[in-house]
Amino acid sequence: MKSIHTIAFVVSLAVLAGAPVLAKGGVTVPTVQIGARAVSTGYEIDGVIEPVKQSVVSAQASGRVVKLLVKMGDRVKAGQLLATIDDQESSVGVQRSAAQVTQSEAELRNAQVNYERTRNLQSQGFVSQAALDVAETQYKAAQAGRAQAAAGARQSALSQGYTRVTAPYDGWVLQTHAEAGDLAVPGKPIVTVYAPLPLRAVVQVPASLADSTRAAKEVLVQLSEANGESKWVAPVKRSAMPAADPVSQTVVWRLDLSPQAAQNLLPGQQVRVRFVGGQANRTVVPAAAVLRRGELTAVYVATERGFVLRAVRLGADHGADGVEIVAGLAAGERVALDPVKAGLAGAVAAQP
Repeated sequence: MKSIHTIAFVVSLAVLAGAPVLAKGGVTVPTVQIGARAVSTGYEIDGVIEPVKQSVVSAQASGRVVKLLVKMGDRVKAGQLLATIDDQESSVGVQRSAAQVTQSEAELRNAQVNYERTRNLQSQGFVSQAALDVAETQYKAAQAGRAQAAAGARQSALSQGYTRVTAPYDGWVLQTHAEAGDLAVPGKPIVTVYAPLPLRAVVQVPASLADSTRAAKEVLVQLSEANGESKWVAPVKRSAMPAADPVSQTVVWRLDLSPQAAQNLLPGQQVRVRFVGGQANRTVVPAAAVLRRGELTAVYVATERGFVLRAVRLGADHGADGVEIVAGLAAGERVALDPVKAGLAGAVAAQP
């Protein structure tokens, strides 16, 4: 009985030490041989997701903000009321314009009647041609006054409409810049609205790398998928600003993403952008072979005694080509493609 407990204790120590324990009927794990292979190289930098359509809706009239009807995160429709501004002053302007329109219409009717009467009298020889010319001039002046009053009425109505701040398109409220009771003046931001699609990745490239990035054969954006894995996608459109920022000494690149690639992204989310140059030989392993446990990054290396867990240091992620191994592995070694199965007791490497 003692010998059984002693054997179990030794087996437990061996497992904790990382040495595999071979057993009959062990699991067979496929492996891949490590070696240098040609992968795409280039420059990688962090970028930020931002909406292509983003608008800062500002006040176009002066007055106090009476109501703010939305908050950050609300969904809005095109034309939806976002905020109202005190319209007492604009209402007075509308009433004044309406009175001017009424007055101009009365003056126009009077001038028209006088012109027609003078024309009839002139045709009968009772008044001179000069009197008719004066009446015609007064009639045309009354017509111009009526048109001017109508334009003033339209302008007053437009100014009153500016007291109602509405959404320019369907989207979401990204931020509010005012509260009820704040003083609104023309040009002061009230609400920032953005459309959920399309989205783009924006990256600031150091000016010293401007030439190399412009000469890149391909530009890729790394996106996270629902299962936790990542993929590299090509933007549907890319553009670089023609000048560098004089303060940060960077050149802004805008990379428009397709709706399919951007459907799970959020504005402000950080992404990785790669400017692909040529090709170089790098030691890579499939991403599925890498085991991540907290701060530990390791792979299972096949040996004559089974699999041994070995810590490695990773480099760039080359997508379908695999993850670059900077340190921890040597060319010719074989690693398990399924680290979960390789960690089981009795796991053995499949024959190549």
